[in-house]
Amino acid sequence: MKFPRRKFLHLAAGAAVLTVIVTLATHGAWPQATRTIKIVVPFAPGGAGDLTARLLADQIGRTHPLTLVIENRPGAGTVIATEAVARAAPDGTTVLIVGNSFLINPNVRKRNYDPLTSFEPVCLLTRSPNMIVVSSASPFRTLADLLNAARAKPGDVTIASNGPLTSQHMAVEMLKRAASVDLTYLPYPGGSPVTNALLGGHVTAAVTTYTTVAQQLRTGTLRALATTSRSRIEPMLDLPTVAESGYKDYEEEAWIGLVAPAKTPGSIISQFASWLTAAMKVPAVREKLVVQELYPVGDCGTDFGSYLRKQFDEYGRVLREVNIKAE
Repeated sequence: MKFPRRKFLHLAAGAAVLTVIVTLATHGAWPQATRTIKIVVPFAPGGAGDLTARLLADQIGRTHPLTLVIENRPGAGTVIATEAVARAAPDGTTVLIVGNSFLINPNVRKRNYDPLTSFEPVCLLTRSPNMIVVSSASPFRTLADLLNAARAKPGDVTIASNGPLTSQHMAVEMLKRAASVDLTYLPYPGGSPVTNALLGGHVTAAVTTYTTVAQQLRTGTLRALATTSRSRIEPMLDLPTVAESGYKDYEEEAWIGLVAPAKTPGSIISQFASWLTAAMKVPAVREKLVVQELYPVGDCGTDFGSYLRKQFDEYGRVLREVNIKAE
């Protein structure tokens, strides 16, 4: 028997919803014959988490008899959506897209959820590189140049990012810690203001995503000194990593993953993981992700759980050392 498939985009109550409608037939994985699976995205439409969720949901809907709904619920730095999913029934009908903020927020203020115990890890989906950049007018041509200047005049060298309490902010604090330098951190409300501050000469350097500054790098108005990723990035293979620049344990990337409420049955978690990993292997899906500098990973289950615990502990150490607290 063949199932009809239709797709439509429904926008309501400030939430962007992508629905793939078909009949659910998943060999008993869910308790009812027909079921809507809601993927909650705690970010506004158009960002990395939203894009990742939509591409994967679309691919899964093409190949499996499912009803997938993507619901954007931004607010309070992702806390509103995260708390809501933590309270959701652990039956496979509600899952959550997460990123670095999932682990950063609980380290600065007690929340009504614990990222390590209130959820079941499903999969680490994508990684996205950050990079350290300066204006093309800057005298600094390498990361060593920038850090040596900071050592010579502690506090005089400024470094910006979107923030605070973002992956890019964590990358700054981890760099200060790894290199034992005094950089003055300046937070901005987004990637575009960071770029404008660099171009206007208002800050010395910045940590930002490749996609934010790709055009300026191509035209030569900005210069990249290093990537904070653990490996070099495909568009700029000549650009060294921070680790290659002398700080071997350094690594900080933006990432996107998927979790489910705690006590969701293992069979359902495994089914989700199977769908997601298969979707990320489809060449068309990978191409659409990579062009946005979202590199598919596909570490699922206990591997993703171990990654979350390691990241949570690392963020906690950094935040305690620099005494960062939520306002």
